[in-house]
Amino acid sequence: MNLRTKRMLCLLVAIASVLTIVGSVSYAYFTAMGEVTPMDATLNTATVSAKFSDNDLGLNAELSFGESITKKFTIENTGTADARVKMFFDEMTNTYTEGSLTYTLSYSETEDGPYTEVVSKTNVPHSERTSKKILANSLTIPVGKTYYYNLEITLNLLSDVNQDADLNAIFNTKFKVEDINYEIYYSLETLKHLNVTSNGAKNGFDTSATTDEGVFEMEDDYGMSYYYRGAVTNNYVKFAGFYWRIIRINGDGSLRIIYDGTQAYTNGANTSNRFIKTSQAYNSSDKDAKYVGWMYGPAGTAPSASKEQAQTNTEDSTLKGVVDAWYKTNIEDEGYGNAVSDTLFCNDRSTPGKDVTGWSMDTGLGYGSNYTGYGAATRTRVWNNVASAPTFKCPQKNDAFTVNDTNKGNGALTYPIGLITADEIVAAGSGKYGATNNKYYLCNPSASYWSLSPYAHTNAHVFIVRNFNNLYSNNVDNSGAVAPVINLSYEYASTLIGDGTMENPYQTM
Repeated sequence: MNLRTKRMLCLLVAIASVLTIVGSVSYAYFTAMGEVTPMDATLNTATVSAKFSDNDLGLNAELSFGESITKKFTIENTGTADARVKMFFDEMTNTYTEGSLTYTLSYSETEDGPYTEVVSKTNVPHSERTSKKILANSLTIPVGKTYYYNLEITLNLLSDVNQDADLNAIFNTKFKVEDINYEIYYSLETLKHLNVTSNGAKNGFDTSATTDEGVFEMEDDYGMSYYYRGAVTNNYVKFAGFYWRIIRINGDGSLRIIYDGTQAYTNGANTSNRFIKTSQAYNSSDKDAKYVGWMYGPAGTAPSASKEQAQTNTEDSTLKGVVDAWYKTNIEDEGYGNAVSDTLFCNDRSTPGKDVTGWSMDTGLGYGSNYTGYGAATRTRVWNNVASAPTFKCPQKNDAFTVNDTNKGNGALTYPIGLITADEIVAAGSGKYGATNNKYYLCNPSASYWSLSPYAHTNAHVFIVRNFNNLYSNNVDNSGAVAPVINLSYEYASTLIGDGTMENPYQTM
C-alpha cells in the first residue's frame, strides 16, 4: 500500500459544558461517522464561551502525507476577570508511530490575524488506551475579549522511520477546554495512582534520613504535597528518554522530578552522567546581591540600588540560560512539552533580617553590596538555633517563577524548568545545613550541584547539594553541576504505569 495516497481525516464536535472536538484518522478511508448536520456549535464553561467558526459539528478531509487540517474556533471571556483555561486531548486513543501526527495551536485577537503560536509543532501524544492528555497548559483570555484559534493537525511522512504500523493505526479523540481557576486538582489521586501511601506530616528535619522513610505530606501553594524522604527506591521515572527521581507530588497533582541520567542509577552512585553538565557557574559575578536571582535586575554589571530593583526579573541568570537551552533541545523540540505543567519554581529572595536569621551582620536589605541572609537560610538552620523547618510555599509571588500562570506565579519564565530548592533538599532527608548524608536518593559524590535557593550575600551565595553529601552553599561565580527539575502534569501522571523501581520505573506505554 502506498503511504503517499490520500486518507480521510475526520473531526466531530460534541456539545458539552466544556469545549469538545472528537476526531478520527485512519489509513483506511474513514466514513463511519456518516452525515453531520450543521448547527451552532457553541460551548460554555464557567468563564468562557467557545464557538466553532464553521457552525458545523463535522469536518472531513482527505490528507496526503505532509498535508494538514485546521479547525478554527473562538474563545470568548464571559466572566468578570481574566480567564485561564487548559486544553486537552480527552478520551484519546492514538496508535500512530511517534511523530506521524503533529499539531500546532495559534491564536489572534482578530480573525484576520496575524496569528501567534501558543503551542509549537508537537507530537500528538501516543496512547494505546483511552486517556486524557494535555494539549495546551495555559491559555489566557483577558476579560471581555474574544480570541481566535487555529488548531492544525498534520499527517507526516517521516524520514528514516518505518511507518508500516501506521497502516492500521487509530486516532480517536475529544478536545476539551477547562477553566484553570475552577479546576479540581488531585494530588491525592496521583498518590493513589502511584500506589504509595503517606506517613502524614513530619516533625523534625535536623536528622539525616539514611534509610527509606517513605512519603510524607506538607502543604504547598496549590494544596497538599507528598514528598519522598530518605533512601527511597520507588521514585524512578523514565521520561523523554531520560531517568528522573520524583521529589514530590505537587498540590496540583503534578510530579516534580529531578534529572538523574540516561540510565537508572542506585542511590549514591558516583557518576557525572546523573547531571546535564558538571562545571557551570550560576551567574557571572558574585559582587551584588542581585546575582542570587534566577532572574534579576538591572541588566549587565550595573549595581542594584534597591531590593525591588535587584529582584526585578529582567535578566536571565547564566544558569537559567543553560537550563532553558537544554529544555528546548531535549523536551520542547522532541515533542514532550505537552506533558510538562506550568507549576511554579520558588527562587525565595525574602529577607527576614537578623532577628530571624540569627546572623549579626544581616542588614535585611537584599541589594548591592549589603550583607543579607535569605529565607531558606533560616529554615535550614544555618545561623540560628531554631530547628530546621522547610516549607513548600513561596513567600514572595515575584519569586514564584512560572511561564504563563500569573495567578500563582510571576509569568517570567520562557520554559517550565528550574532546579530543586533547599527546602526540598532538607525535606528529602539531607539533614540541617552541613549535616552529612551519603544514603538518600539525592546524594551524588561526583560533584556538588546547584539549587534554586539563595543563601546569603557577603558575596552572592546559593545553596547546593555538596558532593560531600550535605546541604551547603557556593559562590554563584564558582562551578557547580546541573540537575534540572520539571513538573509532569497531573494528566500525564495519571497515565503512568510501573512501580517506580529501577527495574520498572514509572513511564507511559
